[in-house]
Amino acid sequence: MRRILYKTYYYLILIMNEYDKFDLPIIEALRSKGYKATPQRIAICRLALHSRKHPSAQRIYHEVKGLFPTVSLATVYKTLQVLKGLGLIQELSFPEGEARFDPYMKPHLNLVCTQCGNITDLDDHTAREIVERAASAAKFTTTGQRLDVYGVCEKCRKKARSVPVATSTSD
Repeated sequence: MRRILYKTYYYLILIMNEYDKFDLPIIEALRSKGYKATPQRIAICRLALHSRKHPSAQRIYHEVKGLFPTVSLATVYKTLQVLKGLGLIQELSFPEGEARFDPYMKPHLNLVCTQCGNITDLDDHTAREIVERAASAAKFTTTGQRLDVYGVCEKCRKKARSVPVATSTSD
């Protein structure tokens, strides 16, 4: 079953089909915080909640702006803060770069490449055990976690090997 919804002030035609049932929790979450569930905000939420690439607010903004030219960077930041407040994403702040957002809320390792900035999730039972043991020993209720491991990813290692090393000749 298809329904067509036309919003004159956005000049958009949205086609709603059976796959949009996945947007219902997003719509409810936005409305629970007093925000309208606009197509722009839903697109922001989709990107933030379904990307395993740990996007920054700027990256989300540029991708959504391609679909919705009227979206503002402020809307992206506000929507990300709503998702963070609901415990649906976590913000990964880095001293030398912009914050990134991670929708994977279970205990895991973030493998951070110091060359290209790529962040890869490693779902390892040891990470979960460490968090659970530490919380249990301290009688601590966890509300989040962050375990980062820094290094160089395979792609950057391969790229470094393929670059010829400059040799100097001395006379």
